[in-house]
Amino acid sequence: MSIKEHLKVAVHFEPLKQKIYRIIFGIDTVAGRLFDLVLLCIILLSVILIMLESVVEISLHFGKELRIAEWILTILFTIEYIARIISTPKPLKYIFSFMGIVDLLSLFPTYVGLFFDGTHSLAIIRSIRLIRVFRILKLTHFMGGANQLGNALYDSRHKIIVFLGTILCTVSILGTLMYLIEGSEHGFTSIPRSIYWAIVTITTVGYGDIAPETWFGQLVASMLMIIGYAIIAVPTGIVTSEMIKANNDEIRPKGICPECNADGLDRNDKYCHNCGTEL
Repeated sequence: MSIKEHLKVAVHFEPLKQKIYRIIFGIDTVAGRLFDLVLLCIILLSVILIMLESVVEISLHFGKELRIAEWILTILFTIEYIARIISTPKPLKYIFSFMGIVDLLSLFPTYVGLFFDGTHSLAIIRSIRLIRVFRILKLTHFMGGANQLGNALYDSRHKIIVFLGTILCTVSILGTLMYLIEGSEHGFTSIPRSIYWAIVTITTVGYGDIAPETWFGQLVASMLMIIGYAIIAVPTGIVTSEMIKANNDEIRPKGICPECNADGLDRNDKYCHNCGTEL
């Protein structure tokens, strides 16, 4: 093919590339919304097929059909991934973006399954691609609440770390104590296993696979259960406090005390210079 013919093909390809880009990445067009809706349905179908294949009875009767369907969907996902790379003006930006990496990883299990057994179920990672529903339904404006929660978690990180450290010390001490009290004959075969029991107990999960049988062990277990109920609300209280504090900072007018309405306060002041109220 001559240089002139190459240029002619490139000229015709550019409008096609732009059209594909508007369909795949666009959300404000009918074609773009339809593409995303169809893609979500295919992703959901693929996830359902993977789940069904893990059921022994279904796999025995329809294993071949499920594998064929999975390969068809994988080929469609591969074509979609290549189309995204070709059509986007910045391919590397898409490839190394979060969704670009997820799109690529969702293809690996089926292809790797040709050489290694047991990797097919990892294709469940495709469920992460359902995040695109936020873009389709235009729910991104709700992300402000998520950001507020994330900021509250970040601001309270030191308190949460101290809290988790206290819990770890508590379960380690009580787990070791239960190991000494109950012993291996009652299921507490090691200190790590006893700590596991303490974690299950203090979180009020209570699997019941290990249980104390001596009266002293049951007394310690009862104390641990009560402690669990007492501390279960602590992380929630810490985060809620930070969220309320952030909300009050947004609502409180700059330079005005909410208690006595004194003026001339600085945003960084912790106490009102007039009435002494904590700001």
